[in-house]
Amino acid sequence: MSNTLGKKIFRFLWKSAVAFAGLSVFSVILFRFVPVYFTPLMLIRGAEQLASGETLQIKHRWVSLDEISKNLMLAVVCSEDQTFLEHFGFDFKAIEQSFEASRRGKQRLRGASTISQQTAKNVFLWPNRSWIRKGFEVYFTLLIETFWSKERILEVYLNSIEMGNGIYGAEAVSQFYFKKRAKDLTATQAAAIAAVLPNPRRYVANPPGPHVRSRIRWIVGQMNKRVNTGASISSLTADD
Repeated sequence: MSNTLGKKIFRFLWKSAVAFAGLSVFSVILFRFVPVYFTPLMLIRGAEQLASGETLQIKHRWVSLDEISKNLMLAVVCSEDQTFLEHFGFDFKAIEQSFEASRRGKQRLRGASTISQQTAKNVFLWPNRSWIRKGFEVYFTLLIETFWSKERILEVYLNSIEMGNGIYGAEAVSQFYFKKRAKDLTATQAAAIAAVLPNPRRYVANPPGPHVRSRIRWIVGQMNKRVNTGASISSLTADD
């Protein structure tokens, strides 16, 4: 009896795993071509707004990568993930440094999340710091690195990331803070947007406070270094 029950449980778990794998691969392949108009985070933030009595506010407009300033592409790479073009989803050096800093008590353990990881989390998962969520994040990161190009990962990232309170994506945040299209952002404006990404509901890009101004200066400096060494983001959009 118990042996039969065990087999049934095993078959159920096996079928569930196969179904999840198939559905997740299908979803990743689908979003390789289809714009991402809504994410789980948008729905959660909207529910939080309604629950707290606030007016529902979701500012988001999908635009293609060629409608986003290369200044912003370069700014987010310099700010969030300087090895984006080289890695396969994970910056193991940054992860090692994070663990080492935490071990020495210099700071709490931070995520060291790459742009690929952040994209996987925003599009397919929920905001949570559990190890289970982190495991799914690793899984979906590997999937998008396998089925998407770096250009597509950056395009989805810049269209889905939370950039302010109820503000998602490059076009919406550009209109909100600078009253212009995302393709028209200057280097300093792009750096200001990138500067608030670690905590976009706490910090504002315009007018920037002392912390954001300091981050802007650092990001612009990193952008100039990459341009001066020829390591610019333009390689992302070069013709094959």
